[in-house]
Amino acid sequence: MRTTKRDGIARICRTEVSVDAPVAAVWGLISDVTRTGEWSHECYQAAWLHGATRAAPGVRFRGRNRSGWLRWSRVCEVVAVEAPREFAWRTIPTPLLPDSTEWRIALEPVNGGTRIVQSYQVIKVPGWLDWVTARVNPAHIDRSGALADDLRRIGAIAAGDTSVKSTA
Repeated sequence: MRTTKRDGIARICRTEVSVDAPVAAVWGLISDVTRTGEWSHECYQAAWLHGATRAAPGVRFRGRNRSGWLRWSRVCEVVAVEAPREFAWRTIPTPLLPDSTEWRIALEPVNGGTRIVQSYQVIKVPGWLDWVTARVNPAHIDRSGALADDLRRIGAIAAGDTSVKSTA
């Protein structure tokens, strides 16, 4: 795991986990945003927008999130789909939430399973929002542990473990 931060939230983070699930099963889970609530520690629901039904560059979806007492939603835009290797999206800035973060999940076959690498990079964040986020949502200061747990849940679900539940 690698995290880079300033005085506020982590700006860059990379987490990887190897799981005992085939790449195709992991890909099916991560590329269908409507299933994000099954494995994410924070995003409990996501839905395609504007009639979209699958991931493609330029397609948008809305994610609904919670962390502690906080609740918010974000519109995201898919920026890369390279089946079954990489899925990437970015959050769309708004007047209320003027930041933007690019997220990537990359898959690589290893020893009959899959290496899942999730990373994010904060592309844009005003200093005041960085400061506020670090104080009202301290879980965002360093998210590497929670993201690694997400990747383990992805692996378990993709391997067919129906007892796995997200924490969102």
